[in-house]
Parts: sequence; C-alpha cells; structure tokens
Amino acid sequence: MTNPPGNAPNAGPRTGGMSDYLKEAFLFRWNLLLFGGGVAAAALTPLAPVLLPLVAAAEVSYLAGLVSIPRFRAAIDAKVHSKTSAGGPAEPAAPPVSLVTMLGSLPRDSRVRFERLHARCVEMRGIAAGVRGSAGDPGSAEEIRTPGLDRLLWLFLRLLLSRAALDRFLQTMNEPEISTRLTELRKNLAAAQGSGGDERVVRSLQDSIAMGELRLDNFQRARKNAEFVSLELDRIEGKIQALAETAVNR
Repeated sequence: MTNPPGNAPNAGPRTGGMSDYLKEAFLFRWNLLLFGGGVAAAALTPLAPVLLPLVAAAEVSYLAGLVSIPRFRAAIDAKVHSKTSAGGPAEPAAPPVSLVTMLGSLPRDSRVRFERLHARCVEMRGIAAGVRGSAGDPGSAEEIRTPGLDRLLWLFLRLLLSRAALDRFLQTMNEPEISTRLTELRKNLAAAQGSGGDERVVRSLQDSIAMGELRLDNFQRARKNAEFVSLELDRIEGKIQALAETAVNR
C-alpha cells in the first residue's frame, strides 16, 4: 500500500551524531571562554610548550567526558530532531550541560572538595552583604558576585575533571609491569643480536621495545601532568578563597 501524496513514511526521530555532540560541547559558551583564555594565557608565558599541551589535554578530556554523558546526548538528539521535524512546534532542548551533571561525573572526594569551596564563596557573599547592611535582602548576596570569581570556580571544576580523567588513565596502566617487560625484551634482543638470530625476530623485538618505551613515556607524562594539575588546583583554590574573603572588606 502506497503512502498518500504529501505524507512521508514514518522514519522515526532524527538523532545527532558524534560530530553534533562534539560541536555543541565545543561551542558551549563557557568552554569557548575558558579554552580561549587558557590558550592565550599559556601562550604568553615562558612555559607555553608545557602549558599548551596541558590545555589541549584538558579540552579533550572535557569533550570526551561530556559526550559520554547520556543526558547530554539526549539533549542534542532532541535539538537535532526539533530542527528536522516537519510536525508541530518542537519542545525547547535542554541545556547542553549542567553543573549537577558535571559534578555527578566527578569522584566523591573531588565533588565534596568543589562543593565545600563553593559553599565557602556563598558564605563570604552572605557576610559581605551583612557588612553592607543589606542582610534583609535575600538577593543581596548574589548581587556581589564577581565574574572573575565565577570564572575561577568554573576553571577549578574543569581542572577537577581533568585530574579525574588523568587518574583514571594512570589506574589503567601498571608501570612496574611495563618496566619489567621492557627489561626482558631488551635481554631477548641482546641475545638475538649476539647469536646472529633471525632478522625478523630482531625487528619484532625492536618494535616491541619501541612500543613499550612509548607506553612508559605516556605514563610518565600523564603522571607529571597530574602532579601539575594538582598544584594548579591548590593554587586556584587558594586564590578563590582569597578573592571571596576580599569581598567582605571592600
């Protein structure tokens, strides 16, 4: 039976693809602000060769973490479907990501750390509002919010996500096992070369050693990046606390 003229077959709702997810995640306004600011700040420092790869790694971790969240993908699917639907008015799509969603993807200790810091900022805003004699106004504490403090809180959250991703990567690797395997491979290679062994065996061992060295180098780089991110978290946490406390004495 053919379809009546003007009626298309029911093909089901149109969903987004990986390109749609990545595009929406990257073009999220807070991401553009922090990513652009991070690149600019890193480029202006003498440590640009070290900081720029770290900024890129943080961006990749953010994108990968965000597109893996089912709620985010569902929101983008709804947005894509609303653009292609020929029916009635489409429902507004949900925000690309929420603070609750991002916090939910953090380990418990990191989530508690952020919530404690955020509560400290809210407490200082309330005290600052009282110092100004506006304690009777429920919205007075929010009125003294500073864009700089909000950006630092957002950056702190992004760094917590990056640190969590690096920790997960490090947990998937066993440095002693890789080092032990490399030692064995080098011994086998020396024996094969010393006895005039098959050239194919020598090349295979050389390739295995190269891959083992690359894995070990990746592990060491990730560990150094994790240490650096931890130091940055401590520095930014102290800066946020100082900025929040300064609002009381303005």
